[in-house]
Amino acid sequence: MTDTLFELPAIPVVPVVNECAGYPVGRIFCVGRNYAAHAAEMGVEVDREAPFYFTKSPANMVLSGAQVPYPPGTDNFHYEMELALALGSPLFQATPEQARAAIFGFGCALDMTRRDLQIRERKKQRPWSLGKDLENGTVLAPFTRASDWAATAERRIHLNVNGETRQDATLAELIWSIEEILCHLSQFYHLRPGDVILTGTPAGVGPVVSGDVIEGGIDGLQPIKMEINAEAGSVQ
Repeated sequence: MTDTLFELPAIPVVPVVNECAGYPVGRIFCVGRNYAAHAAEMGVEVDREAPFYFTKSPANMVLSGAQVPYPPGTDNFHYEMELALALGSPLFQATPEQARAAIFGFGCALDMTRRDLQIRERKKQRPWSLGKDLENGTVLAPFTRASDWAATAERRIHLNVNGETRQDATLAELIWSIEEILCHLSQFYHLRPGDVILTGTPAGVGPVVSGDVIEGGIDGLQPIKMEINAEAGSVQ
């Protein structure tokens, strides 16, 4: 093998509940505007013809429990609580049945966002990368295997900041179901193990500042936590 000039960051690995081996993350896809109330609070309408996506770099991911600094370049740093799904087998031009069978597991996720930069770029019809794909901008809790958990409509998804509830909804409010997302996304990509999809956030997003503690959960999954700490690096 050819020697490299330098080393890249290690592939991030998410713990799996009750297992020794972890789940390596290769790609992160995110579904935009998948809760109508959240789209409304952002002042936009939902495109009900098809879901749309943006991506986040695995190298910018941290695990639940991370203490991270307030990011540079923003005065409006937002939390977004989401359900993440992880694939366990390849998927291309999938049927709903194939999509369900390809899911390895589920977990809680935070899609942290420089909201001012996202909105600025959105108004100029430019990509959202500065707002979305930031260091420490994706937080993942341990995954639970799909055989041990089902994304049923009544599952509560919620988030609090410093103990105060900010987001509180159920998975029934998802516009595009998990199967619909995977069937659609697999028309454009050869999806594979290591792919993680964040399925969107409910209403109630808002800013956090240094010193804030963010905690969230989805019924039956491992909870998620992150602290904004000006003195801290990140916990991998």
